[in-house]
Amino acid sequence: MKNNTLPFINIFLFLMMFSSCRDQDNKGADTQLERAKMDKELLSAIDSVNFEGFIDDKTVNLYVLENKNGIEAAFSNFGQRLVSLMVPDRNGKIQDIVLGYTSLKDYQTNSGYFGATIGRYGNRIAKGKFEIDGITYDLAQNNNGNHLHGGVKGFESVVWDVDSVTRNFIRFNRTSPNLEEGYPGNLNVTVEYTLNDDNELRIEYYATTDKMTHVNLTHHSFFNLKDEGKGTVNNHIMQINSSSITAIDEGLIPTGVLMPVSNTPFDFNSPKTIQSGLDKEHEQLTLGRGFDHNFILDQNIKNEEGLYVAAKVIEPKSGRVLEVFTNEPGMQFYGGNFLDGKTIGKKGGNYDFRGAFCLETQHFPDSPNQKNFPSTLLEPGQEYRSICVYKFSVE
Repeated sequence: MKNNTLPFINIFLFLMMFSSCRDQDNKGADTQLERAKMDKELLSAIDSVNFEGFIDDKTVNLYVLENKNGIEAAFSNFGQRLVSLMVPDRNGKIQDIVLGYTSLKDYQTNSGYFGATIGRYGNRIAKGKFEIDGITYDLAQNNNGNHLHGGVKGFESVVWDVDSVTRNFIRFNRTSPNLEEGYPGNLNVTVEYTLNDDNELRIEYYATTDKMTHVNLTHHSFFNLKDEGKGTVNNHIMQINSSSITAIDEGLIPTGVLMPVSNTPFDFNSPKTIQSGLDKEHEQLTLGRGFDHNFILDQNIKNEEGLYVAAKVIEPKSGRVLEVFTNEPGMQFYGGNFLDGKTIGKKGGNYDFRGAFCLETQHFPDSPNQKNFPSTLLEPGQEYRSICVYKFSVE
C-alpha cells in the first residue's frame, strides 16, 4: 500500500527549516528592537510593558541602552523621552537620576516635558510670531500668549521612528510637515544617542528643510543627582562657564539685554551651591521665580573635541558629577521652579518645588525676533547639527 503521508511530512519539515532560517536572519534585529522585553529588573521602578502601545497608529516601545560601567538609559520613542537613567554613586549604588513617570499613559495624560526632545524650537518665541522674507508666521501660543517648546503638540508629543538600535546606540527620525504648529517647511530630523564607556550620553541632532525655517532643538531631562524624588536640588554645587545671561521680562521673554553675571546671583563661574544664589535678591530671580535663564557660554573654554565646556554639577552626598559639553552658544539653566510637589515620581516620592534642574543646550530664546542674537534660521541645502554631551562621574 502506498504511503501518501510522506510528501506532506517532507513539506512540513521544509517549512519548519525555512521558518527557522528566517528566525535566525531576524534574530539580531528582533533582539535589539525588542529590548523592552529584557532586563526589566534593571530599570528603576518601571515595567517596560507599561510603555508598549499605539499612538497615532504608530507603535510605541521602550528601548534600553547600557555601557560596561553599569549606566543604563531607557528611552520611549514617544517624544524621545529619557524615562530612566541609572547611574552609580561613589559607593557603586545605582539610582535613577531623572524625573519621569512609570507608564506611557502617564506621559500622554500629564503635562510637562520630562526627558523629552524639544522642537521645533526649544524655549520661548515672543507672541508666537516671526517673520521670514517679509512673511509673518503665526505659531501656536501655548504659554501666556507666547510660543513655548514647539507648541501645543511639539516634538515631545509625537511618535518617532527608530531605524537603528544597538547595545549603546539608538537613532530616531521623523519629518515634521510644513506648517506643523505654524512652522514653515518640511523638516527632516534625525537624533542619535550614544551611551559610551566613558560614561557620556552623547546627543547629536541633524535637520534639513525644503523651505527657510527656524530650528532650535534641545533635550529636557529633569536631573536630581541624589535620586529622583529625593527632595530639592538646592544643595547641588553648580558651575557654569558664562559671563552673561539674556535678561528676561515678566513673561520670561528676553529683553535683548545681555546682562553680565559678575556680582550677581547668576555668577557660577566658580562652583557654588544653587541655594547660595537663591539666597540673594535680584530682579531677574523674581521674574524667573528663581533660575530659569539662558546663559551665554564662554566660547574660550573647550574640551579636546572642541566643544564648549558648559557646566559641571556635583551632588556632595552621593558624589555624582554631571558635566555638560556642547557646540551651542547658550544653555538654559532651569531650577525646577514650576514643580509643586503634586507630581508623584517613579518610586512614589513627590517631585518637590525645585526638586530637579535642567541644563538645556541651545540657541537663545526668541532668536527669530532678536537681530543681535545668533541666528536660528535654516535654509534649504544647509544641515542643522547640534551636539549635547552629558558626562557622568563621581568625586
